[in-house]
Amino acid sequence: MAGGISVHAVDVANGRPALGLRVAIWRLAPDRALLAEGQLGADGTLQAPVVKGDGVTAGEYEVLFHIGEFFGANAQTRFLTTVPFRFAIDKVEEHFHLPLKFTPWGYWIFRGA
Repeated sequence: MAGGISVHAVDVANGRPALGLRVAIWRLAPDRALLAEGQLGADGTLQAPVVKGDGVTAGEYEVLFHIGEFFGANAQTRFLTTVPFRFAIDKVEEHFHLPLKFTPWGYWIFRGA
């Protein structure tokens, strides 16, 4: 079984997990496939089979974080809309945890442990 892909997002502007942030996880190559899409839970994580490795193969991936939608049309400042994060997986047995820290104006994303 593959290691999986997980995300954990924190709205640092408000100091809390990103409950309700919509996220989509795509495999781009060698074939394009939507592996997971949904809203993050109260702990800021996405509960989906891809977290345990379902559908994960060697290739290129993209995670889309819909930050503009999260802050809503009534936000004081509209700046970020969708934040993409592209990465490659060569060793499918490894787990790829992707923490995201963000505000309406910027973000920081990396491969975590």
